[in-house]
Amino acid sequence: MARPIVGVTAYVEPARWGVWDTRAVLVPEAYVRMVRAAGARAVVLPPDDLDDAAALIGRLDGLVLAGGADIDPGRYGATAHPTTKVRPDRDSGELALLDAALEADLPVLGVCRGMELLAVAYGGTLIQHLPDVLGNGRHQPAPGVYGAHPARFAAGSCAERVFGAAGEVNSYHHQAVDSPGKLTVTGWADDEVIEAVEDPARRFVLGVQWHPEEAGDVRPFAALVAAA
Repeated sequence: MARPIVGVTAYVEPARWGVWDTRAVLVPEAYVRMVRAAGARAVVLPPDDLDDAAALIGRLDGLVLAGGADIDPGRYGATAHPTTKVRPDRDSGELALLDAALEADLPVLGVCRGMELLAVAYGGTLIQHLPDVLGNGRHQPAPGVYGAHPARFAAGSCAERVFGAAGEVNSYHHQAVDSPGKLTVTGWADDEVIEAVEDPARRFVLGVQWHPEEAGDVRPFAALVAAA
């Protein structure tokens, strides 16, 4: 039996390897490793203004919205904070894919930026710089350094079925969901930062603010593949 095909959204960034120093389409290998460990095949999706997003989604069994740069605040009616760094190509391409995925009721997992993108797509808003609200940088302690903190999950939610009632999660983000729009909040950090959102009306739409792929936690990817 053929493995499910899971699309993973990708970055376009300057990169160096061998003798080359150029722009490249890339995504951390941990995403691919987790999709493979969950029993599916990963396909990397570069940013694109997709007028054929529905056709592409029709070839997939699931979609992972990967982490990365900030979402353009104009998409949720805000002006940019000085720390906000955007990638408009990712915003337009990924929102087109997400809209088509939701229309097709395709299983979707959003990771970090991916969760924030879900919230924006559902009419929500973001906190652009958590240290302004929390007074600390514990969710992104230093460049390239993950934070760690407890999280709890709502009883009976998809998040609880995947992760249990509570656990420790890793994090690397300076933004967070403020209003979830039409999504349901089902996870919180110990400082009440929103850690998980979902759409219980759909087959599988789950967003997590932390990075399970970097922790080697296959559970959300396995849940995505099971829904597919």
